[in-house]
Amino acid sequence: MAAAAGLALAGGGAGLAWRTARRQAQSLAEAEQLFWQQQFGQLEGGMLSMRAFKGRPLVLNFWATWCPPCIEELPLIDNFFMENKKKGWQVLGLAVDQAAPVTRFLTRSPLSFPVALAGFPGIEVSRSLGNSNGALPFTVVFGSKGDVLHRKMGKLSRDDLRLWERLPV
Repeated sequence: MAAAAGLALAGGGAGLAWRTARRQAQSLAEAEQLFWQQQFGQLEGGMLSMRAFKGRPLVLNFWATWCPPCIEELPLIDNFFMENKKKGWQVLGLAVDQAAPVTRFLTRSPLSFPVALAGFPGIEVSRSLGNSNGALPFTVVFGSKGDVLHRKMGKLSRDDLRLWERLPV
């Protein structure tokens, strides 16, 4: 009898875990679609629509000037962009920061790819895309259909970028 009760509890727990995982996956899929409807401020003024990036693979990097690993990985991301833009790859940096420090940083260390301002609400945008801890840096790779192919929490490596170059986009 105790064994049967144990099996019932284990089965119920597995069912609950499956439903929770399914709900989370559905929530992420919805967030991915909502992402393409968003706009973010540009340093030079105006808004940058995420729809402009749909249709080609995109590396979306959440970063901030006050985040040392973010700053350390930006040259790597810039090199990836320069080497792969002719292959159709796009890169967008979403700064979880304010305009003044981002402008100062980019004046000293210019990037070849566009940077938009998500401000501190950008942490919530990153969470909606799978960054459960809300930590930086956080990178999402979208395929040409707008679906998420890969997520990376923490500082990128050359190996991460090499892997992404080979993704079926």
